[in-house]
Amino acid sequence: MAEAFNDKTLTADKAARYAEVAQEIASVLDGEGNLTARMATVASMLASSFDHYFWTGFYVVDPTKDRELVVGPYQGTLGCLRIAYGRGVCGTAAETGQTQLVEDVHAFPGHIACDSRSASEIVVPVFDAAGTLLAVFDVDSDRPAAFDAVDRQGLEFILKATFA
Repeated sequence: MAEAFNDKTLTADKAARYAEVAQEIASVLDGEGNLTARMATVASMLASSFDHYFWTGFYVVDPTKDRELVVGPYQGTLGCLRIAYGRGVCGTAAETGQTQLVEDVHAFPGHIACDSRSASEIVVPVFDAAGTLLAVFDVDSDRPAAFDAVDRQGLEFILKATFA
C-alpha cells in the first residue's frame, strides 16, 4: 500500500512541477517573439526542472532540406546534427505528428543512438498556430521507462502554449 501511495505522490508532485514550470516559462517569454530565444528558454528551463531529463532540446524543421530536421537549441551532450523524417524516435514524431513515448530506446525500430547512455525518450511535435510543424522537442533519460503520461501531458501543454 505504501508503495502505491508513494507512486501517486510522485506523480502528483511531477504534475505540479510541470504546472509550475509552464507558468514560469510563460512569464519569462511574455513579449518575446524570436523563435530561437523561445526554444532556448524552454529547453533550458525544462532541463533544469526535472532530474530524470538527460538530454533536452529541439530538432527544427530545415526549410532548405526536404523532410529533414536539424538540431536546434538544446541542453546536454552532443546531439545528432540531422535526422530525416521517419528515422528514429524524432523522425517518427515528425513523420506522424504524434508524441512518441519510448520506454526502451534500444527496442525502438531504427533508433538513432546520438548518446549511448540514453535509455528512454519522449518526443513531442511542435506546431505553430496554423498547424505547421516547426520542430520536435526531444527529451532523453539515462533511466529506462523514465517518462509517463504526466510527462506527455505536461510537455504537450507547455509546447502548445509556447508555440501555437
